[in-house]
Amino acid sequence: MTRRRPLLIVVILVVLAAGLGSVPTIAQEPPQSCNDPNKQVTLYANEKGPRGRRLGYGRKPHKPRIPGPTIHMTEGDCVQVNLVNDSKEKAGLHFHGVDYTVLSDGTPHNKGCVGPGKSRTYVVSAHRPGARPDGTIDPGSAGYWHYHDHCNGTPHGTDGIRKGLFGGLIVRRAGDPRPDRRPFVVVFNGRTINGRRAPRTPIFKANIGERIEFAVIGHGNLMHTFHLHGHRWADTRNGQLSGVDDMSAVIDNKTLGPADSFGFSVIAGEHVGEGAWMYHCHVQGHSDAGMAGLLVVRGPDGKMSASTKAAVRRWKRIEGGGHH
Repeated sequence: MTRRRPLLIVVILVVLAAGLGSVPTIAQEPPQSCNDPNKQVTLYANEKGPRGRRLGYGRKPHKPRIPGPTIHMTEGDCVQVNLVNDSKEKAGLHFHGVDYTVLSDGTPHNKGCVGPGKSRTYVVSAHRPGARPDGTIDPGSAGYWHYHDHCNGTPHGTDGIRKGLFGGLIVRRAGDPRPDRRPFVVVFNGRTINGRRAPRTPIFKANIGERIEFAVIGHGNLMHTFHLHGHRWADTRNGQLSGVDDMSAVIDNKTLGPADSFGFSVIAGEHVGEGAWMYHCHVQGHSDAGMAGLLVVRGPDGKMSASTKAAVRRWKRIEGGGHH
């Protein structure tokens, strides 16, 4: 019996090898998200402010913005994003909500950071919804997302985000309603809105009856809530109801944690008229600390009424009263 064991072992190894040979292999270096981008975007990272303590992304060299430029996509798009780092610090791009390979992950461990004076190309794509082979539904990429640094200060980009390296990313689905103006991007970061405190926070303006769109993003270490006076939206992907029988909740206040994002569109002044309508964090200590801004709804001719102008002046005086 002992003399037959070597032969038995050989037979077992041959069988196992044949079985293992039928297992499909996994590609070691998958291709980028798409081979033929239909859009190209160039962003520049630069210091911002007189002492260069903040950082921002911009469309042009040495003209950073906080938040950075909003990137727009439609499901089915593939976008090549070129980052030129004109700052003196390390920076990168990490995207939420869209598709990319590890080559465009924008993280240190995937070698996605960009050193000072260097540049890098990231490729991201947005796919349409559909059914998977198992019958479940792939929801697609449409949504209100964002991008941010993952390289500056720590492996998680904590300093980069604190300094202002973030921006909005909106992916639409075919047939989504389009706003009449550029989207209003609101980023809660620490106790600031877009890096500022009232009364220096954004004052968004629209004419009554226009469709306007908000993209709201959370960063930092704090929990917030976003509240918009006088207007409400459905708690759905884009703030819209599918019909009069859609039972989705209608809200005017939504909780926002770090890296959360959502968006919606509303009709400016619908059912409420013109005026200076406040938006703010409804965590009372945060709003008291300056996390508040204004949506100014003007007349159909684009002019503010005398009462709206007076309300804006009062708001600035109240918010600038030194209690921050």
